Amino acid sequence: MKKGLVIKSTGSWYLVKDEEGNRVECKIKGNLRIRGIKTTNPVAVGDMVSFDLLKIHHESGHAVPGLIYAVEERKNYIIRKSQNLSKQAHIIAANIDQAFLVVTVIQPVTTTTFIDRYLASAEAYRIPVILVINKTDVYGEEEMQVLEEWTELYSSLGYPFVQCSVTRGIGLIELSGLMKDKISVINGHSGVGKSTIINAIQPGLNLRIGSISDYHEKGKHTTTHTELFELSNGGYIIDTPGIKAYGMLEMEAWEISHYFREIFKISSACQYNNCSHTHEPGCAVKDAVESGEIFYSRYISYLSLLEEDQKYRPAY
Repeated sequence: MKKGLVIKSTGSWYLVKDEEGNRVECKIKGNLRIRGIKTTNPVAVGDMVSFDLLKIHHESGHAVPGLIYAVEERKNYIIRKSQNLSKQAHIIAANIDQAFLVVTVIQPVTTTTFIDRYLASAEAYRIPVILVINKTDVYGEEEMQVLEEWTELYSSLGYPFVQCSVTRGIGLIELSGLMKDKISVINGHSGVGKSTIINAIQPGLNLRIGSISDYHEKGKHTTTHTELFELSNGGYIIDTPGIKAYGMLEMEAWEISHYFREIFKISSACQYNNCSHTHEPGCAVKDAVESGEIFYSRYISYLSLLEEDQKYRPAY
């Protein structure tokens, strides 16, 4: 039995990279199911799996194909709602080490509401986020002031920052180092420079970064394959369809506050255990907003999610 990393999924076939670096096309054992998770796909890109070769073509030594017998326990995964009504969800990718959220103060404008929604989603999936402030070379005095405010806000919450300008070569070495030996996903509005950053870090990769996160903005839907693209530093970037649904699955309204770090921390002092932090007396969160302990923009982002009743993911 061999072990390997699933680097590509077409829905019926999986490309697995074994511990020696060989790539083997595999199918899954017919009765393989991940216990406790009702999904359309028992195996996903990013999974560590146990597999065996079924047949070897002796002239080339190429395995055609392998058979996946087991999936190791996942540390996290991203899911989206499935079009298959008999199942609850489709796993887009598993075992993600980190997410890079590329944002810009201008060209285009990224709002703190968008940033906060993404961060809450990542908290729900237990995926660390690194904020990348891109296009700093075009910022004037006003934009630099906004950048400083963002830095103060999100640094106080423990989110790391990288300032980036591909034109001036700022931040690229740091980003490359952060991606080393990690499985990463990169997101952000269309036009913030995701593909430009990756192409600068890994020339010749030809990764369709624009296609990845633009699904979130343009509302596209696709059933094409998901793939990990290898970086020369040993890391991987996830190219995946369906990222538009990242974080937007079934979450109960009372859970939303759990994924705003500072709100969750302070909520333990609320008078009521089920406090929604909107109208209840003795609400420590509202008091913290009034005192400035919780940033007002974060509270507004929380309320917007609560009011929309956005739902992130089912509790498995």
